[in-house]
Amino acid sequence: MGDFDIVNMFQGISTFFSAPILISIGRIFLICLGGLLVYLGRKEILEPLLMIPMGLGMAAINAGVLILDNGAHGTLFINPMISDYNELLTVLQIDFLQPVFTYTFSNGLIACVVFMGIGTLLDVGFLLARPFTSMFIALCAELGTILTFPIAVWMGLSPNDAASIAMVGGADGPMVLFASLMLSKNLFIPITVVAYLYLGLTYGGYPYLIKLMVPKELRAIKMPPPKKVLVITSNEKLAFSFVTCVVLCLLFPVAAPLFFSLFLGVAIRESGINHYISLVSGPMLYTATLFLGVLLGVLCEASIILNPAVFKLLVLGILALLLSGIGGILGGYIMFFITKGKFNPVIGIAGVSCVPTTAKVAQKSVFKENPNSIVMPDALGANISGVITSAIIAAIFVTLLK
Repeated sequence: MGDFDIVNMFQGISTFFSAPILISIGRIFLICLGGLLVYLGRKEILEPLLMIPMGLGMAAINAGVLILDNGAHGTLFINPMISDYNELLTVLQIDFLQPVFTYTFSNGLIACVVFMGIGTLLDVGFLLARPFTSMFIALCAELGTILTFPIAVWMGLSPNDAASIAMVGGADGPMVLFASLMLSKNLFIPITVVAYLYLGLTYGGYPYLIKLMVPKELRAIKMPPPKKVLVITSNEKLAFSFVTCVVLCLLFPVAAPLFFSLFLGVAIRESGINHYISLVSGPMLYTATLFLGVLLGVLCEASIILNPAVFKLLVLGILALLLSGIGGILGGYIMFFITKGKFNPVIGIAGVSCVPTTAKVAQKSVFKENPNSIVMPDALGANISGVITSAIIAAIFVTLLK
């Protein structure tokens, strides 16, 4: 038996001392941040389905660094830079998450699965009951997506990279993943990680934006009941899904897989195919969400996150979400004036398409001021419209820039 070498025995610790100090500090920070995400997920301050596996993965990837054969530091989780097929076959035997990354994440399949699951949870009747108001609010809530693009170009990003990070303003994780894969393959990992990190903050941050922009007396507005209650049948919802899917695929073929996935989920829901509903909204959606959270966590390796280019993405991502929230509330104010004070402007925040988080934020903010005010139906209509508008804008970016 040779001499016992404690350095080689506990390489995760020893690599802290052999790596550049900035990388080591970054690893420690990300381990702590991972713990914070797990805690906030457990307290349901952030979305637990995504944040708990993401936080644990973030901590594990930055703790489990070892010294590889060539002396470089690495992990046995994922190597997102692998492109040589012979090397890939070797890595697949070792890196246990590599197959999940290669076959579902790096090609966008996981985004389609998540979108299909979301579709089974959406009741498009809320949109069809108030189509013009919902779509107007959703378009206003794309302010961050639209304005962040020229700002990002001004900050030195290429048009493709600028469009990818601007999509964070749509607050639609699968859409950001899709756009960055199509336009910015070299940056799609940090862009996607930044997007999901910030999307988790919408539930905690947007209530403060609402309080800042909407006075208490306006937050308490109780909207009058509609003069005529529209009953939207399942057949009408199914027809809407079919027609909308076909039209959007005709207009924007580059995003056809996402349109198809979303409206297939809606069609399954409205057709009442219970076996498919249980499969897609249950095991498929939750499995995809679990692996999405785990992959995003393990991709938060310090060497990736501390890339100087990522700092710009962090700034632009939060700016995009902030501007989208402001745009949505401004849209709510416009509807407030058009209806002569009968529209609660808080609903505007739901146009940011983080389904159904921002709709819940709107209802919760209103309920605190007036327990008798129910804005959830209108908020969900804007929320569902936001999903569609963010998909359309992503398709426009990809069509024009790719």
